[in-house]
Amino acid sequence: MTVGIAGCGGLGSNCAIALARTGIGKLVLADYDKVKPSNLNRQYFFRDQVGMFKANALRDNIRKIDDSVSVETHILSLDSSSIRELFADCDVIVEAFDIDTAKQMIIETVLADMPEKYIISGQGLAGYGNNECIKTQRLGKLFIVGDGETEVSDNEPPLGPRVAVVANMQANLVLEILLNED
Repeated sequence: MTVGIAGCGGLGSNCAIALARTGIGKLVLADYDKVKPSNLNRQYFFRDQVGMFKANALRDNIRKIDDSVSVETHILSLDSSSIRELFADCDVIVEAFDIDTAKQMIIETVLADMPEKYIISGQGLAGYGNNECIKTQRLGKLFIVGDGETEVSDNEPPLGPRVAVVANMQANLVLEILLNED
């Protein structure tokens, strides 16, 4: 079983760690960014990893949990072409971007060009509390996890607990899809 994770920040890092803890076979991680001190409040990284590329730091953390999980990393900003190439062999793709246009681009690419793939997106996870508002919506092979409303802003920053709730729901959906497929 192979899972692609597009973005290794709050959603992607926490989702990948949850999947690694289940002994998932292979993870394909893609992100262009480096770990910053401001990421540590919600992303699965440590102070000594500040300055590292997120995908590589996440790979190192996964190896500490379960070195039998195969991890392939790609340091790049994804576009339609690279999405099709990097995630071609993935059973499920997790969208974990924090930029709306990037979210839309990967969802449209997967649905149009990779219709056999499942994609799980996180949307509406800023702030804290209101766990009962976080839900999963299914639209064919697209799953959207979050409250669908709470956008990140200065007044509603992404905070660790709520980001982790959505990321773990994404990981749980990955398992549900992979283990219940006929």
